[in-house]
Amino acid sequence: MSSPAYNESEPAGGDPLKVDVNAQFDGFQFNYTYIAFCGFIVYLIIPGLGLLYSGLARRKSALALIFQSILIGAVTTFQWLFWGFSLAYSRTAGPFIGDLANFGMKNVMAAPSIGNPNIPDIVFCLYQLLFCACTVQIVVGGAFERGRIIPSLVFGFWWATVVYCPIACWTWNPNGWLYTLPSLDFAGGGPVHIASGWAALAYALVLGKRKKNPSDKSHGRPHNTTLVFLGTVLIYFGWFGFNGGSALNGSVRAMLAAFNTNTAASTGAIGWVLVDYIKYKGRFRVVGACSGVIAGLVGITPAAGFVSVWLAAVIGFLTAVVCALMDDVNEWLHVDEGMDVFKLHGIGGMMGSFLTGIFATKSISALDGATIASGGIDGVGIQVGKQFAEITAISSYSFVVTLLLLLILKYIPGLHLRVSDEAEERGLDLDQFHEENIGDWEVFEELERRRVEAETIVAQQLPTSSSNSSERAVEGVKMEKVTTTAI
Repeated sequence: MSSPAYNESEPAGGDPLKVDVNAQFDGFQFNYTYIAFCGFIVYLIIPGLGLLYSGLARRKSALALIFQSILIGAVTTFQWLFWGFSLAYSRTAGPFIGDLANFGMKNVMAAPSIGNPNIPDIVFCLYQLLFCACTVQIVVGGAFERGRIIPSLVFGFWWATVVYCPIACWTWNPNGWLYTLPSLDFAGGGPVHIASGWAALAYALVLGKRKKNPSDKSHGRPHNTTLVFLGTVLIYFGWFGFNGGSALNGSVRAMLAAFNTNTAASTGAIGWVLVDYIKYKGRFRVVGACSGVIAGLVGITPAAGFVSVWLAAVIGFLTAVVCALMDDVNEWLHVDEGMDVFKLHGIGGMMGSFLTGIFATKSISALDGATIASGGIDGVGIQVGKQFAEITAISSYSFVVTLLLLLILKYIPGLHLRVSDEAEERGLDLDQFHEENIGDWEVFEELERRRVEAETIVAQQLPTSSSNSSERAVEGVKMEKVTTTAI
């Protein structure tokens, strides 16, 4: 049975009033059904990132990150329909960026797609849209607790246009220069992770460090590890569609990619927890385990359809250990990128891409019946150099262009990127949302009022007051502080 063929005279796949546009896919329906399902579960990564970021942030700015996950998905969808898909995947693209042949979704419907002729354009477009939305959401994590929401949405639209779409064209469009090199990137180690990691670093650099109140013991600590866990679970589940669908067919290779996804996430969790166990002298961290899962997922993304199961385990473990050992990277770089986007996605993505060049083997890639891709393990050592070309090109392009974009937006009236110092101290939730916040603040506010009153009483104590009374008052203040911190 031959695959459907693209017909230039019918760029939309045919007139549905005259022909049955579904007939050309007879016998191949399982492919686009599978890819559509994978796209549906990839969407879960977007709210998963919102919950993860919300749990990692302080309580007073947690709602903003959940809100951004919804709006970033909406803005990116508009961008993709407007011109994003055309810039990344038009058939007449150049080696660096697509043209506007599919501007406004023109002719994007039932024709065999550029990714795989066995799936229609509309399914391929939806699947790749969700990749773009996830990537932009990852990037915005670089602005947490101090970035204004409206400018972050404007930034998201233009970042997808001038950074993500060109890099996606390089990597996955058959006309792209990295595709023809070729570099090996199964599911987005470059366009998704390396690009977002370096972009988040640029975002944090332009915004500057958060204001740190010496009395704020919650600075830099997650306010809710349950949200972190729930977010990680959604991301974990969505990643099965992220990697499993990137074969763009329902082949054995796609099933192996899904298997490798779970394998690398599991060994990633083991690797990070092991580092934590040694570092903290026999103690564990839930956030550490979740970070290990994500590091393993990031590391296996470019390699999922190129490596065997045991090498996937090695990639997940090594990526997580390296990322865990880079715990002080923000201090080394003198930036405040508190969501660790650069550490997990930037460094993890580079690690995964490099290891793909070493461990890729043609016996695995050929499981889809068409792809032959070899790495160092097959004796093709030059593939490591090609992976290095991908890493350096995407890293430098993403960081520099993101930096320039942010500096331009920063000086446009009404689009200043950062909230005021007062708003940052109060929290983004109270500053930018109407009568909404995470949890009930009434108990917290009452305890805070009592703490202030108790401290005032102690301060007004006469020097001749009995030491026992003073000690009882001070002890009361300490107990109030402990209770307030627990809330």
